[in-house]
Amino acid sequence: MDKFESDHAINRKSLYGTTPEPTYAGVASFMRRKYVTDLAGVDVAVTGVPLDTATTNRPGARFGPRAVRNASTIMAWEKPYGMAFDPFDKLAVADVGDCFFDHGKPEAVPAAIEAHALRIIEQGPALLTLGGDHFVSYPLLKAHAKKHGAPLSLLHFDAHSDTWADEDDRIDHGTMFYWAAKYGIVDPASSVQIGLRTENPDTLGFNVVDAARVHQIGIDAVVAEARAHLADKPVYVTFDIDCLDPSYAPGTGTPVCGGLTSHQAMSILRGMQGINVVGMDVVEVAPAYDVGEITALAASHIAMEMLYLYACR
Repeated sequence: MDKFESDHAINRKSLYGTTPEPTYAGVASFMRRKYVTDLAGVDVAVTGVPLDTATTNRPGARFGPRAVRNASTIMAWEKPYGMAFDPFDKLAVADVGDCFFDHGKPEAVPAAIEAHALRIIEQGPALLTLGGDHFVSYPLLKAHAKKHGAPLSLLHFDAHSDTWADEDDRIDHGTMFYWAAKYGIVDPASSVQIGLRTENPDTLGFNVVDAARVHQIGIDAVVAEARAHLADKPVYVTFDIDCLDPSYAPGTGTPVCGGLTSHQAMSILRGMQGINVVGMDVVEVAPAYDVGEITALAASHIAMEMLYLYACR
């Protein structure tokens, strides 16, 4: 690529490699990866699901995918610090745009998200999804279970368990992992929830390392415990940005004090190298409540750590 050429999201010749361009200008795909519709040769597809109608507190996560893409351009000019290799040297990563659904037919949205994800992963690529509120993980999990088999193991970073009991299988970002467990889409016994700090006595059998324990036992011990539960099972990684303390991620719908630092979260993900990642998402960025784009920036770094995890495998 000509070093003076910009808009790499459109003009990039190869899906591999990191190429610099002005971080403040141009089309804002995720990490300046090329926008594509043809998935031939793509190892990982990045998509957005701009849904926030399942939110129980402050809405606005529908703008999350755009905000994360914009923030990611800040670091798109070089290999992320501390990684043994540039994930883009090993993975052909492309941005496939956002999932389309009719917001006027909310009951049809979950099926639209599931079909969108399944259409992508059935063609071969793994999927990295930018939310959207956390409900989007439910249809994404359904799609991944259809391809990789159920149950999946869940590596779940969050301030909330999202396993509150529900009788109606409602479209709600606080109940979807209740149903994922009940329907056998995920296996709680081989899943780990990290960073929780809201009360829900019924764990449904999920292994929980709450935020207080993360602070107490440290990163290495959290990694060892999580790896023991996940073993070599197919793992779906989901990161609700409110897992981070509001001082690091104020731009979210349901912030809770006492959370992880961005360093802790990134280090735990970095320590999970070798796990069998089959799908991943970063959700709940609501830029209207953000300060200086720090929440979107944190989410883009978390997404890159997920790509590194997938590349390591």
